Amino acid sequence: MNTGKTSSSSCLKSRNCTCASKNVSECPMVSLSRTLPTTSIFIPKHLKNQLQLQLQQPQPDQPFIPFSQLQQRKILESQLVTILHNCNNLNQIKQVHAHIVRKGLDQCCYVLTKFIRMLSKIGVPMDPYACLVFKQVKYPNPFLYTALVRGYTHQSPFLEAVRVYSSMRMGGIDPVSFTFTALLKACAAALDVNLGMQIHAQIIRIGGFGSDLYVGNTMIDMYVKCGLLGCGRRVFDEMPERDVISWTSLIVAYTRSGDMDAADGLFDGLPVKDMVAWTAMVTGSAQNARPREALEFFERMQDAGVETDEVTLVGVISACAQLGAAKYANWVRDVAEKSGFGPTNNVVVGSALVDMYSKCGSVEDAYKVFESMRDRNVFSYSSMIVGFAMHGCANAAINLFQEMVKTDIKPNRVTFVGVLTACSHAGLVDQGRHFFAMMENSYGVAPSADHYACMVDLFGRAGRLEEALELAKTMPMDPHGGAWGALLGACRIYGNPDVAEIAATNLFELEPNGIGNYILLSNIYALAGRWDDVSRIRKLMRNKGLKKSPACSLVEGKKGVIHEFFAGDMTHPKSIEIKQELEDLVDRLKFQGYRPNLSSVPYDISDEEKKRILMTHSEKLALAYGLLTSNAGSAIRIVKNLRICEDCHLVMCGASKITGREIVVRDNMRFHHFHDGKCSCNNFW
Repeated sequence: MNTGKTSSSSCLKSRNCTCASKNVSECPMVSLSRTLPTTSIFIPKHLKNQLQLQLQQPQPDQPFIPFSQLQQRKILESQLVTILHNCNNLNQIKQVHAHIVRKGLDQCCYVLTKFIRMLSKIGVPMDPYACLVFKQVKYPNPFLYTALVRGYTHQSPFLEAVRVYSSMRMGGIDPVSFTFTALLKACAAALDVNLGMQIHAQIIRIGGFGSDLYVGNTMIDMYVKCGLLGCGRRVFDEMPERDVISWTSLIVAYTRSGDMDAADGLFDGLPVKDMVAWTAMVTGSAQNARPREALEFFERMQDAGVETDEVTLVGVISACAQLGAAKYANWVRDVAEKSGFGPTNNVVVGSALVDMYSKCGSVEDAYKVFESMRDRNVFSYSSMIVGFAMHGCANAAINLFQEMVKTDIKPNRVTFVGVLTACSHAGLVDQGRHFFAMMENSYGVAPSADHYACMVDLFGRAGRLEEALELAKTMPMDPHGGAWGALLGACRIYGNPDVAEIAATNLFELEPNGIGNYILLSNIYALAGRWDDVSRIRKLMRNKGLKKSPACSLVEGKKGVIHEFFAGDMTHPKSIEIKQELEDLVDRLKFQGYRPNLSSVPYDISDEEKKRILMTHSEKLALAYGLLTSNAGSAIRIVKNLRICEDCHLVMCGASKITGREIVVRDNMRFHHFHDGKCSCNNFW
């Protein structure tokens, strides 16, 4: 059993405390306001003279009236609390403390509560200063105890806060809501849910806090942070009154756990939806790969007239990037501009827009945004460099990197991932070696597993499979799936089943349920004609219960509507027209010398059956729909969830030439810009 947690829990029953318990039965509890005076006043050089003048001089426009000693004391207490509030270092607080003692207020819980809170605020340890002051008070009230509890919860050891609370209870003093919220926050910070549950039990046992919103919300937060979302929901359900914080904290928790259905249900029940709640749904949907839902929530948010901030915008921009739809990208940018968060003046939104346009297939628009930004940081440069790399613009990525290092902005690990990826996609082996070497030598960026994976990919794409394998084996850290996956992909390009087996064996250990690895190895065996090995891998997949994700392609239609096509699925309302358009296109391509690449179908079936399967690949269906519905001469943008096959790549090249269209395909590896019969990847992907 964890001794730390045991000690913390047992403190609730302990009678020993570093700040001894007080007998308060002789003194009635004083009821104090929870809000201390915060009026700003001028603090002269000498505190004593100021206080004396304020006490002796009458107020303006009022006749002089002698004050009783009690009235004078209360005024002095309020003034001291105000002055303490404005202290910003220990020396100032000590001066005020000296005056507190000289004026006989060393037993005043009202003033001392503020005194201890200010010590905690500026980071002064509770022990010994605050604790010694506390010990000298004969009859501490709940607020003074709570100030000490809060002080200990903000610092270590947290155990002392529990002991102070235990002392408080042993002394017969009932806690206030702030006592419990301080303890619950500390439990959340320490992830000590066992102690948090005991505090929860204390709240129920003492009673009177069932309708306290602050306590309820803090309890929800504690359970959520400790990973017990169900307990947090139960607290929420049992609260007689809830505010927007109650609802939003749970909504955010559900989105972070990936339970968007529960988040959606709570959101629908929220009486008043503010910007925080809307933002939680927008960003939560985007983070859980639900870009369409994110855009729908954002559109509803706009229709409701709710104000937008940069956090909301970054969330919806991320959704646009996932969806790859140009229409939504331009709409979101317009909203950002009108909301005062345009890329020219806001580096966060600007960097997100650069990433969005890059992922929507328009690296030109991304660079226009980048150039319009007055302020740029490492994220702006890195987003643009990665964007160039994804689109095969290796020289542009390298040139921008060289421009960046001439400024005061230093590259980070993401910057180098972008540069190395650019070199990899363009086959620039020597340049890649150069940048990899300069990472740590010139900029102090230690190569991570991601950078080594980029180098494995660089060697693999260049056909240096043995070098790639040796680097994966000798890198100073354990290679992750990215490195072995890059090597496996290179083996497919160059048809090397032997190295592929080594890479796949490691992937099966790291990613036992990664079906793509099994399929890729099976395809490599099929290309090599090793059908027994193909059967063995497929049997292994069946035994593991793995099912292949269907190939899916998205294309933007009229009015920005996104159309989804699955391989072999002819259920689209325009399926007849799509089939005819595709057959006409293939006939024209055959006249230009096109021959189907039958190796793109890794099955031991007849050639005619392979041709039939190739005709229903999802990206071909999306292309045909784009040709049918878009204006002549306009670009067609397709997003595919898997790697584009060799035959579809060949068809896209031919289609771009005979139709005069630019065709942009984003697969799970990179962007392909097809123009006049050529691809930006130079057939290297």
